[in-house]
Amino acid sequence: MQLFAIFGDPVAHSRSPLMHNSVFKHCHYPACYTRVHLKDGTQLRETFFKLKLSGANITVPHKEAAYAACDEIRGFANDVGVVNTIIEENGRLIGYNTDADGFLYAISEFQTIKKVLILGAGGTAKALSQKFLQEQMEVSVLNRSEGRLAFFKERGCKTYTWNDVQLENYDLVVNTTSAGLKDEELPAPVEIIQDLLHATRYAADAIYGKLTPFLQLAKQYGITYKDGADMLLGQGVLANELFVQNKLSKNEIEKFMKKSFAL
Repeated sequence: MQLFAIFGDPVAHSRSPLMHNSVFKHCHYPACYTRVHLKDGTQLRETFFKLKLSGANITVPHKEAAYAACDEIRGFANDVGVVNTIIEENGRLIGYNTDADGFLYAISEFQTIKKVLILGAGGTAKALSQKFLQEQMEVSVLNRSEGRLAFFKERGCKTYTWNDVQLENYDLVVNTTSAGLKDEELPAPVEIIQDLLHATRYAADAIYGKLTPFLQLAKQYGITYKDGADMLLGQGVLANELFVQNKLSKNEIEKFMKKSFAL
């Protein structure tokens, strides 16, 4: 019996155990998935081995710490320095990132996305910005302060802080911050969010399971919006493929993960 887990702070809200355990149960795969509330990201590697895990998902705020914890980084995670999925191979931790492809899956029904604004500058923002750039989109990033914007500037994104934001028209505005997860906060001052939502066709939030204040405003303004549920599903399918080493088909994994959303 293999054991998998999700690390985060907070983590009690995570649907990942329901999703992955649904796949393991219905496909008769000998594994179990649980939650681990981790306050200190530097303890991730030690905790992983202490629990004798075969793999893990990483959520906020530990995705960059997860990158540092790995012995080897593969695929897209190399481009962004952010890991959301870890696999144990012969005593070594191998890091991957499935967030960005999961998000593209989530917004596939949105039409003609060419210009995107990302709210926040953490691990999810890094992954999404790099993927959007690879897809030939024009990317802007808005963060509270200048401190974390260097990564995005170096890759050709436009960057703004709350004090110098310049309003443009966007196809999509995405919230990657934790604002609204445990509170009723907006990801930026209300005046800025109102202006941005009036200047976009679509809105999306990486948070799932609740209509965040950000999405409440989008709904109020009649903007087509999505929460993070489809992103969660998309990245989860890709992560599960890694967990089971492709012994289950992607169609099977997606089918039973979707079933878990009815629970």
